[in-house]
Amino acid sequence: MTRLLDLIHLSSEEKANSGLVHTPAEILQQPDTWAITFLNFQQHRAEIESFLVSAGIEPASAKHPIVFLIGAGTSDYIGQALASLFQQKWQCETTAVASTDLLTNMDDHILRDRQYLWISFSRSGDSPEGVTVLKKALEEYSNITHLVVSCNAEGKMIRDHRDDPRVFGLLLNDAVNDRGLAMTSSFSNMVICGQCLANIWSIDEYEPILHSLIASGEKILESAADLAAKLAEGPYTSVCFTGSGALKAVARESALKVSELTAGRIRTMSESTMGLRHGPLAALNEETLFVAFISSDNRRQQYEIDLLKEIGSKGVVPTRVAVSPDTGKELRDAAEYVVTPGSRVNIPDAYLPPLDVIFGQLLGLFFSLRCNLKPDVPSPKGVISRVVQNVNIH
Repeated sequence: MTRLLDLIHLSSEEKANSGLVHTPAEILQQPDTWAITFLNFQQHRAEIESFLVSAGIEPASAKHPIVFLIGAGTSDYIGQALASLFQQKWQCETTAVASTDLLTNMDDHILRDRQYLWISFSRSGDSPEGVTVLKKALEEYSNITHLVVSCNAEGKMIRDHRDDPRVFGLLLNDAVNDRGLAMTSSFSNMVICGQCLANIWSIDEYEPILHSLIASGEKILESAADLAAKLAEGPYTSVCFTGSGALKAVARESALKVSELTAGRIRTMSESTMGLRHGPLAALNEETLFVAFISSDNRRQQYEIDLLKEIGSKGVVPTRVAVSPDTGKELRDAAEYVVTPGSRVNIPDAYLPPLDVIFGQLLGLFFSLRCNLKPDVPSPKGVISRVVQNVNIH
């Protein structure tokens, strides 16, 4: 990770002048902070279990509430990365619903005769949509219980509801309350926290998966940073990300990271592995970098390798990158580069998002520098900001 460490080791003045005070360090710290998030969860596990049981979530229950995973932008992608895991582990209907959709169409999503648990994810706890949706739901829907996961103790979603028994605030360590504009360690740590929640009644089974994620994250950082820096210096004007299942959410988040950190100067798109052929493939060209997030499941992996081979045989793009837990020859033959922890790791797809997203974050960082932007504040005209502003509530 020489190129990333070069940024970390700049003087304080150089970091300030280049907008590199926060973002590189926040990407680099992720594997270490995942362990802290797990310990924090363990410390509060008994309280969380009690709250979930009161909300109707428990292993022996025959009638679970409907679970919504809620957030805006990157925080919405957290929910998308976790929905299938919650559904399988809790054996209840679970769906990711953007708070931006709930703000405008809340009544469309709620059945008055059903019970709900809403799990809201928010780095700041201050986004206008998240604050308003939570407040309105509490005022108008007695059939909804709320769990808020946030990185900011002083955010309104945590602070304003500390004494409300229908709201449980789960606060992450302040170190993952990213100070850079783009969410990096806050994204991966809220996903880790969500994985802990989904496994709250089988946490001993989750712990070895977490250790594999941490070890793999450290290895990915070692190799992926230099590759991302190299690719960012190439002739690419766009990046396409693909993935299946939970990894489709990683593709969406990676596309957003590159777009945010380059102020839209590098165009991005994301699609499911099987969905790309149904029209979006037409947008790829000789200036597109293609990144595929590869499943750990052998059957799904074959679909992904087939797509990589087809794109290669058609000469659609100049460069294909596979981000994969596998190092098999067939995959290496299907892509110019394979980003991997090294030896094959046995991490199911549902748990891969915190690991795989690192490559998307690194591409965003180095493309930002190529565009002569400041990664901590990459929007020169203030078009986007760390916390969304100027949303009129109606």
